Amino acid sequence: MNIVVCVKQVVDPDLPASAFRLNDETNRVQIAEGIPPVINGFDENAIEAALIIREYLPGKITALSVGNCFAMDVMKKPLSMGVDDLVLVDDPQVFQLDATATVYVLSEAIKKIGKFDLVLCGRQASDWDNAHVPLGLAEALGLPSITMARKVEITNSLVKVDRVVPDGYEKVEADLPALVTVSNEIGQPRYPTLRGIMAASRKSPIVWMARDLGLDPIKLEPKISVTSLSIPSSTGECEFIKADTEAEAGSRLAQRLREAKLI
Repeated sequence: MNIVVCVKQVVDPDLPASAFRLNDETNRVQIAEGIPPVINGFDENAIEAALIIREYLPGKITALSVGNCFAMDVMKKPLSMGVDDLVLVDDPQVFQLDATATVYVLSEAIKKIGKFDLVLCGRQASDWDNAHVPLGLAEALGLPSITMARKVEITNSLVKVDRVVPDGYEKVEADLPALVTVSNEIGQPRYPTLRGIMAASRKSPIVWMARDLGLDPIKLEPKISVTSLSIPSSTGECEFIKADTEAEAGSRLAQRLREAKLI
């Protein structure tokens, strides 16, 4: 069983609001000094799903990421969790691509990796929250896709998934090879062991550049352009209701809420 897990380096979603900055020229989030990026949380769930499968079905797990200026200590986390290989498409040409171009690069990289039985992705990325890439990748590779998995099992030549829906879950299956997006309902990703961290420190990722994949520069051009990006502004007002007794305060509060058409 050969599994490819797509992972993404993102800005830490727990970044303090005071450190969050936007670059008005590039319409991008500005990297906060002293706060390293992280692997997208849902992608860690996908790694966990792959490791669970390998516990009962021996095989190879390859983590794949596309970008530039990777924080290597961050990107080696899949290796320390137990992934066999880490492939990085690291090139300025593939930095901050839109979803269409990201699909193109990932699909070409997976083709270069070779034979695979299953592609796992996080349900969405915590930076843009679009969830476009996994479905586009399934289309580009000609694979059946199942989204929002809370459980993934392999039986013979089938992938069987418990898929999250608003009022519970549904059971879905597809022929292999297939692509599955994994949700956090699958459970907490395992922590890297000390042995895993030491092993990851000695292992180097496989690094490819755009030329290694024979990428067409035209296909890397964005199909969507961000014209503006801003931090939502919010204002609040606090009004104290004064009264001599609690009953009178409650009555005045109710009257004020009716005046504001809140009740």
